[in-house]
Amino acid sequence: MKHQDTFKDVAKQISTATGKHFEPLVAQPITGGDINSAFRLQGGEQSYFVKLNRPQLLDMFEAEQAGLHELAASQTLRVPLPIVSGKTEGHAFLVMEHIVWGANTSTTSRLLGQQLALMHQPQQAYFGWHRDNTIGSTPQSNRQHADWPTFWRDQRLGVQLNLAKANGYGGRLQSLGEQLCGHINAFFSSYHPTPSLLHGDLWGGNTAVDQQGRPVIFDPACYYGDRETDLAMTELFGGFDRDFYAAYQSAWPVDPGFSTRKILYNLYHILNHLNLFGGGYARQAESQLAKLLSEIK
Repeated sequence: MKHQDTFKDVAKQISTATGKHFEPLVAQPITGGDINSAFRLQGGEQSYFVKLNRPQLLDMFEAEQAGLHELAASQTLRVPLPIVSGKTEGHAFLVMEHIVWGANTSTTSRLLGQQLALMHQPQQAYFGWHRDNTIGSTPQSNRQHADWPTFWRDQRLGVQLNLAKANGYGGRLQSLGEQLCGHINAFFSSYHPTPSLLHGDLWGGNTAVDQQGRPVIFDPACYYGDRETDLAMTELFGGFDRDFYAAYQSAWPVDPGFSTRKILYNLYHILNHLNLFGGGYARQAESQLAKLLSEIK
C-alpha cells in the first residue's frame, strides 16, 4: 500500500479522534525516525507528526502512546501529546502533535534538570508498570515487583542476558552475568530507592526544546523504578551539559553510590545494543560486568 493511501486512512482516524476534519495536503519525511518511518503531515493550519511501521507492531505504538500520556499526566516536562494510534491496511501508525523545535541554551538545560527531578517525584506502590513496552525494538517486560533489586535482575539484566545467549553470546559474558545477578543485592545494602516515574530511554536524541524554550522529551520506554536509571542513561551517550546536572542535583541530590550503580544501570542498555547491533558491545558489556564484580566486597 502506498504511503499516499496510508495517509488518507490516517487522516480519517485523526478526524475521528479530534472531532475536526483533517485533509492532508503535504507529507514531509523526517529523518531520525530510527526503527520507524516518520513524517510531518500537514493540511491547512493543522500539522501532525506521524510514525509508521509494520502492522504487527501496533502494540509498540500503543505502549508509546500510553507512556506519553503517563509522562504528560505528571505536568512537568513537555511531551508531544498523542492523538491516535491504529492500523491501516499496510501500516501501524502513531499520530502526535507536531512541535516546532527551538534552540537549546543554558537556561533550557537547567529547566530540563529541574523538571526531570520533578517528574521523578511521583511515586507508585510498585516497580514496573501496568503494561509491557519496548526499549528500541526489544520487548521490555514491566512485570510489577515490590523489590527493586529483584526487578532489575529479573526484568532487565536477566532478560537481556538470555537474549544475548540466544543470539550466540555465551562464554565469559554469561559467566560474568550469572555472577553479577547472584550478587545484585550488594549494590543496595544502604540504598533503597522508591518507584519514580521514568522516561526509560533518556539519551540525548530523545530530548529537544520547543520555540518557547521549554524542554521536550519523547520516545519513552516508561515504567516506575529507581530515578538513577534515567540519570545514568544521560551519561551513556552524552548530550547533557553541566547546567543540566547541576540543576537536577540542586533540586534532588543523588546518593553517593550512584557513581557505581550507574554502571549497573547502563549495562542494561549496553546489552540491549549488543542484542540489536552486535559488534563491539560484547566486549564493552564484559568490561562493565568485570568492573561491577570488582566493586563487590
